[in-house]
This record gives sequence, C-alpha cells and structure tokens, in this order.
Amino acid sequence: MKKNQLEIGRIINTHGIRGEVKVMPLTDDPRRFERLAWVYINYNHTLKKFYIQRVKYQKNNVIVKFKELDSINDAEPFRNCMLVIDREMAVDLPPDTYFICDLIGLQVKTDQGQELGEIIDVMSAGGNDVYVVKGSSEKEILIPAIKQVVLKVDIEQGFVIVKLLEGLIDE
Repeated sequence: MKKNQLEIGRIINTHGIRGEVKVMPLTDDPRRFERLAWVYINYNHTLKKFYIQRVKYQKNNVIVKFKELDSINDAEPFRNCMLVIDREMAVDLPPDTYFICDLIGLQVKTDQGQELGEIIDVMSAGGNDVYVVKGSSEKEILIPAIKQVVLKVDIEQGFVIVKLLEGLIDE
C-alpha cells in the first residue's frame, strides 16, 4: 500500500453463499461504503480492483457484495484481506482530525523541546483517542489526544508537540 492510499476495512469472513463478504470497517463512518463504486482488495501484497454491487449492515460490520464474486468459493480466498482506497476517495476530515496512518511514525516532542519518541499506535478510549508513543527507553507513553495536551500536529514536517500534564509520564 502506498502513502496515497488508505485502508478502510478488513474482510473478516464470507457471508452466505452468493459471494458476499463481512467487513470490519476501519472508519468512523461505516456508511461511507455506500458512496464507493469500487475498492482495492490487498491480496498477496497485490491490489486488485473490485466493484461494489451492494452494501448492507450487520451489527458493527458491513456486508459487501462485489460484482466479481459470485459464490462462497470466490469470496473465501479474500478472508483477512484489507480493503484499500485511493486517498482522494477518502472522506473529508473535520479540523484537527487525522487519519491514523498519517499519525503513525510522527515524532513527539514536548512544548519544552524534550523528545518523547514516535507514535506507534492510536487507541480509541471512549471520549478521545490515545497516542501510544515509544521512546528510546522502549517504554510506552500514553498521551491523550485532547486539546489541552496536543498543541500542534504537523503531518508534513512529521512531528507532534504536546504539553505534558502532571503525572502523564514517570520521571
């Protein structure tokens, strides 16, 4: 997958016998699948284009019928494959909101200039996300992604500036 592409879901299983697949969405808005004409399926490190015929919903998952898949046997090989779109097909994000893939790898510094490490993961913690930062000590630091803590995110320059609240990291 290239930097100009985004993963939007993972095929977790087949659904029925007519080639439908059950997708775990990696997006805040699962209904976005209805607005897509096609996606790539990352199959054996190769992106193959598939056209969406129908979308329906089941609990937290999305059931997708691709025109190219007509049976459970057609769909079975794609279990655990990622669905990928070109970045220009992505939804517009509200201000101060970022794609997780753009945050991973950013360097994190305090407003005092202290290097904390790089973002290795973003966890969802109810009301806000939490940046998982790994520094040179190999110890993970959990930083809440709230306005009082995250002062600046610069995707282009590759860094995040944070204001550490008392007790956030062990001294």
